[in-house]
Amino acid sequence: GQMITRPLGKQDYDHIVQVIDRWWGGPTSALAHPIFFYELGSLARVVEHDGIMVGFLFGFIAPGPPKTGYVHLVGIHPDYRRRGVGKVLYQSFEEEARAAGCRRLKAVANTGNDGSIAFHEATGWTWTIVEDYAGPARPRVVFNKNL
Repeated sequence: GQMITRPLGKQDYDHIVQVIDRWWGGPTSALAHPIFFYELGSLARVVEHDGIMVGFLFGFIAPGPPKTGYVHLVGIHPDYRRRGVGKVLYQSFEEEARAAGCRRLKAVANTGNDGSIAFHEATGWTWTIVEDYAGPARPRVVFNKNL
């Protein structure tokens, strides 16, 4: 079967908040705040494989400067990891951000998230660890990709 990418719908959002803790292996549902559907959902994407949602990306455009496509949260169904779902989501988001006039992409992760670092490196992003990014003694990995 083929993977298709489409905009996030209300049924998708409702499904995501029910499965995200299982997909991520821990409490993560607070990161799937309704603002990422209702107010910032125009660039949110899902990937389906044979009618099953196998991944999602919550992203939005930050005004900048420079105007930036920001990837907030990505989830991949555990049975579909390492099958190109993340790459499909990121390519779709990048195309939408570029079409909206964005000059770069940005994402942030917790330090020690080696999987995220490896994925972003493999898809052409640069990264740096920024001390105190999320407050005192709360460093984060900050990813950037110029468009």
